[in-house]
Amino acid sequence: MSDTTAQRRSGAPGDGPSGESAEHGQKTSVVKRGGADPGGRGRTTIADGVVEKIAGLAARDVMGVHAMGSGLSRTFGAVRDRVPGGGKSAVTRGVKAEVGEVQTALDLEIVVEYGVSIAEVARDVRENVISAVERMTGLEVVEVNIAVSDVKLPDDEDEEPESRLQ
Repeated sequence: MSDTTAQRRSGAPGDGPSGESAEHGQKTSVVKRGGADPGGRGRTTIADGVVEKIAGLAARDVMGVHAMGSGLSRTFGAVRDRVPGGGKSAVTRGVKAEVGEVQTALDLEIVVEYGVSIAEVARDVRENVISAVERMTGLEVVEVNIAVSDVKLPDDEDEEPESRLQ
């Protein structure tokens, strides 16, 4: 006697079509609590700021990226960082994210080091940002737009006021 035959003779729930027991002709119902994998119950939302932080850190990790944001936004941001509750952190400066249910789009503004290939830096930033955001959030990154707002020359002083204020 096979295992299947033994189950049918024992009247196990769901033996016949539509849950009938082959032996007793009775309907049985199997109640399964939750109905889905526990990880799939509920909804997860990710704030724009979370994606902006991940993207900002990932972009800064790329060789050739000197800073994020335009000169003016970096100056104001450095002052704002000194004030408690002053707004966006330095990590998100130069990053704008639009987050949907399953996708996100990013705009980055960067300053590159003099002498590097801007096209290569932009490609590396895109790859690093997409990899980090998709891995950490599960969102699909549909686009990463990069605006290069400045080039850091070797003899230029850092415009970051925080380096002089310390």
